[in-house]
Amino acid sequence: MLVTRPISTPLREGLTWDQRWKGEDKGLISAWERGRTKSKEDPDLASRTIQGELVVLGWKGGVEKAIKGKKHGSILYLAMWQGLRGDDLNIDTEKEVDLICSKTNVVVTYTADLNKLNNEV
Repeated sequence: MLVTRPISTPLREGLTWDQRWKGEDKGLISAWERGRTKSKEDPDLASRTIQGELVVLGWKGGVEKAIKGKKHGSILYLAMWQGLRGDDLNIDTEKEVDLICSKTNVVVTYTADLNKLNNEV
């Protein structure tokens, strides 16, 4: 399923937890909106994401230090990262996306496959 939302869209208000996290988008819009809010709270963090750094966030997918090989990250991380950068939300839940951290050169594959996320340290 393709989940998109332009950055010009106002943040949603007054939704219940279930509406935010258990809707058809499975929380992707909420994660993206949190990224947008966090960019105002922490402009330095937002700047680092704009430079391509895969910063550590609340979802699996950030990179603290260089590792051998690549790792997997959650599409919820990818949504929040897009919001932090000020990008439109644009995630296809059926596809995996590879990004390379500009700070560590680690490749992270963002996926909706929980088995891949859970089978990794």
